Amino acid sequence: MNQNNYNGALQQPIGSGFNAKSTTTDIIEGIDLKGKIAIVTGGYNGLGLEITKTLTSAGATVIVPARDTEKAKKNLEGITNVELENMNLTDPVSIDAFAERFLASGRPLHLLINNAGIMWTPLHRDERGYEAQFSTNHLGHFQLVARLWVALKKANGARVVNVSSSGHYFSPVVFDDINYNTREYNKFEAYGQAKTANILFTVELDKKAQEFGVRSYTLHPGLILETNLGRHLKIDDYIALGAVNPDGTPNAESETAMKKILKTTEQGAATTVWAATNPQLKDIGGVYMEDVEIANYDPEFYTSGEWKKERYGMKGVAPFALEAKAAQKLWTLSEELTGVRFDVI
Repeated sequence: MNQNNYNGALQQPIGSGFNAKSTTTDIIEGIDLKGKIAIVTGGYNGLGLEITKTLTSAGATVIVPARDTEKAKKNLEGITNVELENMNLTDPVSIDAFAERFLASGRPLHLLINNAGIMWTPLHRDERGYEAQFSTNHLGHFQLVARLWVALKKANGARVVNVSSSGHYFSPVVFDDINYNTREYNKFEAYGQAKTANILFTVELDKKAQEFGVRSYTLHPGLILETNLGRHLKIDDYIALGAVNPDGTPNAESETAMKKILKTTEQGAATTVWAATNPQLKDIGGVYMEDVEIANYDPEFYTSGEWKKERYGMKGVAPFALEAKAAQKLWTLSEELTGVRFDVI
């Protein structure tokens, strides 16, 4: 009988033996990935680069699709078992072309890590008119998984990891106006909506795909300042986030809270690597993870509004990100918006 994580049915820690300070080195110890094929979007920068290094160190061949291939080539220099490809997550033609090239190789796909993303950007739209954070972080990856489905199924034991964020708390998927055609744009809510979509997609994908040996996971990597994802923020944004006082001085309370949860790149990539490789997860999927563990499920943390007081310590997953109807509706809408029918058969 198929499992599903609707309404947090599977959302409970399993005793991983790791913690928030665990690094990718800790996670990959004893894991043999020789003969395994992985694709890591954004695998040439920040957390993605660390994930690529870790997987190749365990023997995997890692394909890194990149929009900026020159930058990627430079960053990946010296890493063995890496193949660099061109792909733009907001360009459907580019996604299809990349997938076709991979499928033509005849290889199975054991690991698909959807790591690339943008965060807190000013309002921008792709060529279809779709809001960029939703387009990049969710729709592009939805299409990529759909196009690579045959290769995932061929692996006879594949994993799809969708990197989300605790920032999903800022918004559910607003189905009535996903692309901000009528409502006022809010960069934090737009990011939250996209990250919620990552979780809902994971829940539904795992439910549909597990009978074919494909499991899916999603996670919050943690607060890692080295990634530079917040480069679009201005002083007013830092004030809104509580990191800075209205007079421009640092908020000491927030600064203290941030220091407690701050992670290195090696620590931030650890949960992704665990989700992709650890045998403890062989018989479970569709779950949201943090600190190298399946996260607790505490709906009250969201419904009480407590999460708003814990901007630098949001834990677990919001109930709207695990709703069955929302997961199913997002799947159908994603097919409509991408024009890609994703039949998991």
